Amino acid sequence: MTDHARDLESVRRATERLLSAAARLDNAGVTEPSRLPGWTRGHVLAHLSRNADALAEVFAGRPMYASPEARDADIERDAPRPLAAHLADLRESADRLREAEAATADWSRTVELRNGVTDVASRVPFRRWAEVELHHVDLDAGYELEDLPEEFTDREIAFLAERFDGHPEVPPVRLDAGDGRSWTTGGGAGGGTVGVRGTAADLLGWLSGRRDGSALDVTGGLLPVLPPL
Repeated sequence: MTDHARDLESVRRATERLLSAAARLDNAGVTEPSRLPGWTRGHVLAHLSRNADALAEVFAGRPMYASPEARDADIERDAPRPLAAHLADLRESADRLREAEAATADWSRTVELRNGVTDVASRVPFRRWAEVELHHVDLDAGYELEDLPEEFTDREIAFLAERFDGHPEVPPVRLDAGDGRSWTTGGGAGGGTVGVRGTAADLLGWLSGRRDGSALDVTGGLLPVLPPL
């Protein structure tokens, strides 16, 4: 069962780690490339702030974004700002999200996210945790997949495995962390099961599109090409 209160605390801690890392940058560093194609570090920071506001809208029962175009335009608008503006926005948007969460009475209700995706309100804090942790890695500021909390890594692998479960383009896959932890995904494409073995960090990197899978050991076929998230 999802423990949204525990996840809210995990989001708070992850946000503080991100703020501490971002504070070590400077204005020039904000304009440097991130690990996401076409995005600077400023784009990553702007996205995280606007995502917090978007999730606050979700908790208030409103659309997450006015439109995909508006979402992209807001990120482009905010990306070039000085570091101090980014840090203040990250703190203030995180506070607004916490206020919206604190006003939530029914955590069992269904909410609508981006692109028509729906979920239970109690799972939204974990989604925000994933945004903060993975984009902290994307910032390319010394935080790696190996640095992620073990609980988060396990849950995000399970979350992404569930997302690809039964996908028509993904064959049956067994994910093996080599330490007793394993997950299954795919299955929509039929055929034999492909075994994919590696560290939890490398498995998460491949599932989330942040590593190419070259560090993984693959048996029973080729490493599947995963659809975009």
